[in-house]
Amino acid sequence: MDNLSVSVVIPAYNEEKNIENILSRTNKTMETMGIPYEIIVVDDGSTDKTRLLAERHKATIITNGTNSGKGHALKRGFRNAIGNVIITMDADGSHQPEEIPRLLKPLLNGADIVAGSRFLGRRETGSIKRLHVLGNQLFNLLILLLTKKRITDSQTGFRAFKKGVIQEIEINSNGYEVETELTIKTLKNGYLFKEEPVMCEKRKDGCSHLNPLRDGFRILKAIIKSSLSL
Repeated sequence: MDNLSVSVVIPAYNEEKNIENILSRTNKTMETMGIPYEIIVVDDGSTDKTRLLAERHKATIITNGTNSGKGHALKRGFRNAIGNVIITMDADGSHQPEEIPRLLKPLLNGADIVAGSRFLGRRETGSIKRLHVLGNQLFNLLILLLTKKRITDSQTGFRAFKKGVIQEIEINSNGYEVETELTIKTLKNGYLFKEEPVMCEKRKDGCSHLNPLRDGFRILKAIIKSSLSL
């Protein structure tokens, strides 16, 4: 890929205990790689010090007035990204910024989207709740039936895209179901989709904002709707 530049988009909601560590490590990783980059933090209406702490680091901060959902935050980040490659990463400390090069390598070799699979890599004990593991497996199976393509982690938030992919697909989801919509639409539109093993650590502080029942239903709905819309 010629003239590589990277935009790292990090949605964050009440992550004051984790955001500085993530930003410090992400900046260090990108500086070590020696390529043009930016980090965009989309503060999704946090009521704690997330924005204030993020402003201490080399990052562009975009603020939603209210908590509007992960999908909404990602879309705002995508619209403001200037890199020709976009990395998405969660702010809770479960993803390792040091593994960004692992996601970039397949893009440089022709892939259009690379998903960091927590189930191909090493998972720290307790990093993913059993209910979430089961839900992910069920969604993966449904996606296989609908797209005829096998993936191991449809819900990962650690991904790398060529910017053209994001510009060419319509993203409708505003919540956690955005991961599923991105997965299905990139698979069914014929983009070269690769998975890379990544480590998943237990979030350092705070509680997950994912509601298994409410968000699980939204993910299921997104799978069906995204499959039928193409």
